Amino acid sequence: MMRYGVIPWPVAGLLVAIALILQETLLASLGTNPSLAQTAYRMLVWAVGATSLALILLPPRRIAYLLGALVCAGLMGWALWLQYGLDLEPCPLCVFQRIAVITTGVVFVIAAFHNPGRVGAMFYAALTVIVSGTGAALAAWHVWIQAQPKGAVPVCGMGLNYMLETMPLSDVIGKVLKGSGECAEQGWLFMGLAIPSWTFVFFIAMIAAAIALIRRD
Repeated sequence: MMRYGVIPWPVAGLLVAIALILQETLLASLGTNPSLAQTAYRMLVWAVGATSLALILLPPRRIAYLLGALVCAGLMGWALWLQYGLDLEPCPLCVFQRIAVITTGVVFVIAAFHNPGRVGAMFYAALTVIVSGTGAALAAWHVWIQAQPKGAVPVCGMGLNYMLETMPLSDVIGKVLKGSGECAEQGWLFMGLAIPSWTFVFFIAMIAAAIALIRRD
């Protein structure tokens, strides 16, 4: 059974109020144009919120792993809807992040079937940290690329399929990580954040939940 320290409601309310005041102050100082600092702050707020919600609602291990797998499946369904429903083609960095989401889901499915004890949960948490941590790093790098001024990022390059067919994998990874014009386009936005920002929030929440499940007896 997970037990968390109790925070008095006045303290919790004060912390929320301070966070909102800081947010308004930051947004007012930055003006109407989105910036990397503004995006990073919003990502931090949503990551804290999503992680806290996941930890509050955290069910027993097997159910939690199943829910984690369902969340991954839902994210992939949402990504496919954006691609085929809204004609938003994924850039190479987006594809890499999709692979991280799918791999995280596979880890959760295996863990759900295994239904591990505390030692096994540590193993699956380590896998989640590696996979989702890589996804979070890719998403953060993608956010940085999108925050660059126009012209600072190279124009759209070769498609990922073409690169995989004509270049060694190490060269493909290097070119993808450098970013290109299609990776710099924000495309779909929700609550002021683009797709890589939301995937970053997801990866952080999954890492926190997987670590918390070690003690969820």
